[in-house]
Amino acid sequence: MTSPAQRLADAIRHPKHPGLPAVMPYVTSGFPTRDGFAELVLGLSDVADAIEIGVPFSDPMADGPVIQRSSRIALDGGATLAWILETLTSLPRKPACPLVLMSYANPLMAFGYERLVDAALAAGVCGFIVPDMPWEESEAFRVLIASRGLASIQLVTPVTPDDRLSKLGQGEGGFVYAVTVTGITGAAMEPAEISSYLDRVRSLTGKPVCAGFGIRTAAHVRALSGHADGAIVGTALIEALGRGEDGVAFVRALVA
Repeated sequence: MTSPAQRLADAIRHPKHPGLPAVMPYVTSGFPTRDGFAELVLGLSDVADAIEIGVPFSDPMADGPVIQRSSRIALDGGATLAWILETLTSLPRKPACPLVLMSYANPLMAFGYERLVDAALAAGVCGFIVPDMPWEESEAFRVLIASRGLASIQLVTPVTPDDRLSKLGQGEGGFVYAVTVTGITGAAMEPAEISSYLDRVRSLTGKPVCAGFGIRTAAHVRALSGHADGAIVGTALIEALGRGEDGVAFVRALVA
């Protein structure tokens, strides 16, 4: 039986739109409203290859002002980790792509790791991204989720040395999250300037490599072809949702 982590890796390696990198939209759970979250996830799953489900947090250190604001709105609206997992578990149908939970460490620790893993599996989550949980401090969490077939997704940057890249790319399933800039989400990305970096990351890991931060347009996605297996699009989608636009149509345009 295929593990959730391997299902995630397979979805990235074999995207719905051959010839393009897999597209993974990021959504802040509960933004723009709690009521629309379930419908948004299901709609996005029909056009995306995976979805990064963001847990709103009061101090999102890796995120720029757009996602910070969306987190604040979601928290003010009552979005919690428990609500997110319950909503995903109760969806009227199974999402048409894997789900990845992105959270800072505090909400996960407060929820309880053992309880979290059970709830995540029930919700169809395939892996976790935890930006403020370094490799050296995450062994207990990584071992636990790996024992249940879930992926621990590590972030690397343009200044990560080769020996560390190799270590962070170990294990089966999931993917490596290649941050395209040394900064926060929302910063501009220049595809021509990061191709050699992405090629280096791919050469040092057996996992798929997904590029994130600053990817905003269909042209950005196309420019990553041959250099990254996937493209993560967050800030641009959150901006569109904040303007009242159709998030599914936005993601569909990225692969048109």
